[in-house]
Amino acid sequence: MEVCSLSQPNFQAMSIKELHTYVLAHRENIEAFHAYVDKLHAQATWVEMPPLQSLDDLENYPDFLNKLNKG
Repeated sequence: MEVCSLSQPNFQAMSIKELHTYVLAHRENIEAFHAYVDKLHAQATWVEMPPLQSLDDLENYPDFLNKLNKG
């Protein structure tokens, strides 16, 4: 039995948006998913914070509010 191997795109050369689109179209491709998560982690545009108990807790996280307001 012959296995057909298709060459994969260069995930490292793809932008996050391109990788996102690729991963959605090829959900079974674990390598693409890992490349996407690695790029997201390297970009690190998120602010980590514990779960909020109420909306008033947002006042305790000015970094988060600044990023949210910048859109």
